[in-house]
Amino acid sequence: MAKQCYVCEKKPVSGNTISHSNRHTRRVWKPNLRKVSVIENGTPKTVHVCTRCLRSDKVTRA
Repeated sequence: MAKQCYVCEKKPVSGNTISHSNRHTRRVWKPNLRKVSVIENGTPKTVHVCTRCLRSDKVTRA
């Protein structure tokens, strides 16, 4: 399974890169994830969180 954000469940999405000559090749856009230690139910836990959730204080870091 691909890594996804622990808070908002943001995960990789796929699509096409389209060149100037209009050739289509598959590609993947990955979320900007960071491995951080968060506090959940009073215990620290290491999870993957996207930088958008870290910046908006949606998790409490350990």
